[in-house]
Amino acid sequence: MGIFSRKDSTPETTAAPTGAGPDLTVLTGDYTIDPAHTTIGFVARHAMVTNVKGGFQDFTGTLHLDGADPARSTAALDITMASIDTGNSDRDGHLKSSDFFKIDEFPTMTFRSTKAEALGGDDYRITGDLSLLGVTRPITIDLEFNGAAKDPFGNERVGFEGKAEILRSEWGLTWNAALETGGVLVSDKIKLNFDISAVKNA
Repeated sequence: MGIFSRKDSTPETTAAPTGAGPDLTVLTGDYTIDPAHTTIGFVARHAMVTNVKGGFQDFTGTLHLDGADPARSTAALDITMASIDTGNSDRDGHLKSSDFFKIDEFPTMTFRSTKAEALGGDDYRITGDLSLLGVTRPITIDLEFNGAAKDPFGNERVGFEGKAEILRSEWGLTWNAALETGGVLVSDKIKLNFDISAVKNA
């Protein structure tokens, strides 16, 4: 996954010498996503009038960042579907059932990157395979690099935000209910949001 360096005044933030471009090579290495400081969420339109937001509480992930050649960077993510949380236990139970995620048969959703691109500035794009319900399809995630810093415990961290849009029907998530006023209860389009903090491996 490609990565950038912000030019700011934070003492521990990776920065370039005055008059030179940012030295991204110092970011090169393997990282582990920190679940305590990472959010993986989604937004679905409900009843055509409002948004339902949710996320996953149990996941693991790794990154390999190549500062010299961002296109050689990679990412992997494994999400436990039973950890889905929308703030409503009845709705969560329905999402875990055979109408939606069938968690007894398909307990995990995975993402494996296949391509990384530097778009300029702090913007990157990563393409990969999302596997869910036994179906694997490509998705594209737009990323914004938030910075690199050493935390108070001596960990070297990178952070970035990402977003993507998918059609759930392409993974076989087709359950719905018609509304009397027209339209359907749950949108096909789902927005995915990522706010990621990752720690460089020793």
